[in-house]
Amino acid sequence: MLSARIATMLLFFASGASYATWGVHIPTIKAKFGLTEASLSLAMFAIAGGAIVTMKPLGRWVAHAGSARASVLGALGFAVCTAAILAMPSFVLLLPALLLFGITNAAYDVAMNAQAATVETHHGQPIMSSFHGMFSLGGMIGAAVGGALIAAGIDPWAHCAGMAAITAAVALWSRTRLLPDHPAEPASAGKRGQSNRLLLILGVLAFFGLVGEGAMYDWTAIYMQDVVFATPYWVGWGYAAFSGGMAAGRFAGDVLRARLGTERLLAASGWMGVIGIALAIAWPATAPALAGFALMGLGAANLVPIFFVAASRLPGVAPAEGIAAVARLAYVGLLLGPVIIGGIAHASSLRIALAVVAASVALIAIAGPRQLRRAG
Repeated sequence: MLSARIATMLLFFASGASYATWGVHIPTIKAKFGLTEASLSLAMFAIAGGAIVTMKPLGRWVAHAGSARASVLGALGFAVCTAAILAMPSFVLLLPALLLFGITNAAYDVAMNAQAATVETHHGQPIMSSFHGMFSLGGMIGAAVGGALIAAGIDPWAHCAGMAAITAAVALWSRTRLLPDHPAEPASAGKRGQSNRLLLILGVLAFFGLVGEGAMYDWTAIYMQDVVFATPYWVGWGYAAFSGGMAAGRFAGDVLRARLGTERLLAASGWMGVIGIALAIAWPATAPALAGFALMGLGAANLVPIFFVAASRLPGVAPAEGIAAVARLAYVGLLLGPVIIGGIAHASSLRIALAVVAASVALIAIAGPRQLRRAG
């Protein structure tokens, strides 16, 4: 049991570190192929589009193959794609490579989350948030190491290939340690229909949660620069404050869920996010804005883990298919969030745009607990 938990945590860590490796090399790719902002946006969209379009069939595949086997295969496929991106000789070949990168990332993501739900069920108490905390930690360490390697002049492809080798090694080591899935709880046709409706509602709530998360990732630095008028040193700290809050909230989330219960934690998380954004909007100075972004990170940290756990336990729905259904809408929110906020900021102001983020998180705080009660 312990080895399954460790193996799953390592899979999450490797996933976060691998995705951070892609992130730190976006400027490398832009320079290598001489991309304009429009071409770079197309490349980024290929990743998200591949994941969104294939999420439903991937959920069925994970349910059929089992989350243990699918986690290993998904991680291996993702590792190959991680190594392949910077080996592409032209932008024309880069696009399908990024499409496959998004598809294998989605397969890996759904499978390891389904395995995490299985491990939590065996464990008998909340541990899902700690897995997502490992993803955040992997992202932070992967980004820091990647930045250091770039500064040291290490060949970018060698960096990506090295990260791919680590991911593959984790997958192969985990192969015999992961747990078989529980069969989906049997249900009548009426109960399955209710489960499908609840999946849609959970997916919509996850969409709103990831709209806020995506906006924080892409717009905090701009807010610090254009609204707070922070010095250059502090501009990047908006992103760091949010990410740090996310990581801390996820590692504390399991204890909080055990003590407060899932519904109360979801409500508290939503209102904490609202308070954080309200603080940053009402007091646009460096320290209050950073504190507000950190509170938003704490509030956003456990939204997706809670929705994934709820989706994995609905009667008549395989855990992997439930998670995939929610993740699909969540990915759309993550993709569209920065665009929506940018459009509102262009039409009005960034402070008003962030108020929309606060409203989306407030919706989760108000409606989310009731839907969790319905999901059981």
